[in-house]
Amino acid sequence: MIIGMTVLALGSAVTAARATGGDVLPLPGFGDLAVDDARERVFVSGGRSSNSVVVVDEHGRVKKKIDNQFGASGLVLSEDARTLYVAQAAGDAISAIDTTTFAETARYPTGARTCPAHLARTGTVVWFGYGCEDEWNGGVGRLDPAAATPVTLDEQGDVLFQGAPLVTSAGTTVVAGQLTTSLSGVHVYRAEAGGLTPGASGDAPGGNLTDVALSPDGTGMYTAAGSRTQVQGFATEDLSGRGSYSTGPYPNAVAPSPNTTHVATGAYTTRSKAITIFPVGGTVATRSYDLGGAVPADRGLAWSADSQRLYAVLQGTTDPRPRLEVFSRPLS
Repeated sequence: MIIGMTVLALGSAVTAARATGGDVLPLPGFGDLAVDDARERVFVSGGRSSNSVVVVDEHGRVKKKIDNQFGASGLVLSEDARTLYVAQAAGDAISAIDTTTFAETARYPTGARTCPAHLARTGTVVWFGYGCEDEWNGGVGRLDPAAATPVTLDEQGDVLFQGAPLVTSAGTTVVAGQLTTSLSGVHVYRAEAGGLTPGASGDAPGGNLTDVALSPDGTGMYTAAGSRTQVQGFATEDLSGRGSYSTGPYPNAVAPSPNTTHVATGAYTTRSKAITIFPVGGTVATRSYDLGGAVPADRGLAWSADSQRLYAVLQGTTDPRPRLEVFSRPLS
């Protein structure tokens, strides 16, 4: 079981933050999370070995379990938040779930042995990172539900990835990153004219890349890589450095706040500062959280749209079942 949490705060905001510990989720592991601000709930998937997505309220309590989502991994909400898209890494498909009724309304096959695992969105188009296991046949696909041919593959150009690349987006910027390898490349694209136009690329984030997140305007990128002891910032235009945020060994999650002022970081550690929040461009943390022996899940951080809640998926060091922790007013 994941044990309880103690909250530590730095600076003058010692008493402002509150953490709400939720249920241990009925999932064998963790895949992704998506925040539905309009309905004050969070969707959490269980990863490649799971067939479910769990609906959790703003206090971390389980409200619904959506089954028959084979290898439920990446999640992304539609532009109007009425549809949740689920990457089925074990089902070679992306499903569409109605966020009011929780019924599956469509399923889009992505092709045999494509194993879609990560999702991002620009406008009404969903971009997905696909690729099975450790084969060098991974790429970026495009799902346009309104198109006559909804799914196309190989949108990433000449680049190949080992397994499914992580994809993330903000505005018209899309980034695809090579996960876990000893030298992890990132590739920046602009979504335009129905496809992806390549931009900057390189291996500046280091090895064993775990997470990539973009600033709300898409001009900045943050990376968490196991070979580093800090989360790093880059300009998406040319991958020039934009500061770093000291996390200690094995940073594994990063999420810039929607109000653009702060960046939340996570590290795979049981030390007292497993989750730390920094002002953008600063070096001194404004708040840190002791997870009481649990660790943040890889890519397990997300904000509410008003930056008033930080959602963190936690796992025990010997128990992979996730739990959603909710930190209220983390910037106060």
